Amino acid sequence: QVQLVESGGGLVQAGGSLRLSCAAPGRTFSGYAMGWFRQAPGKEREFVAQISWGGGRTYYVDSVKGRFTISRDNAKKTVYLQMNSLKPEDTAVYYCAAVQSWGSSWYSTPDEYDYWGQGTQVTVSS
Repeated sequence: QVQLVESGGGLVQAGGSLRLSCAAPGRTFSGYAMGWFRQAPGKEREFVAQISWGGGRTYYVDSVKGRFTISRDNAKKTVYLQMNSLKPEDTAVYYCAAVQSWGSSWYSTPDEYDYWGQGTQVTVSS
């Protein structure tokens, strides 16, 4: 079992920045690729970014490329999502998720992930 706890959400003006954190305080962080998803009201949960277990491979949805950066610190059992140049359309609940993987495959759909955090709200005002 992997417990995930997100933090760092909040209200920010368009053009601003936020950094989300996802801690995994449970017994293991090893061998898990980590992803960030988001869900706006009335919409389906959307893939945002993913990082491989070793951190050497990252994937992003086109709409956040060049603005968001996913990273991880395996010693701290934490994954981050640095969000810059935020836009009102980035407003959503952001979730981190874990999928068991020692490789660098891309996991872009919610069904592929094994564990989820509770979510953190990000609101971008115009």
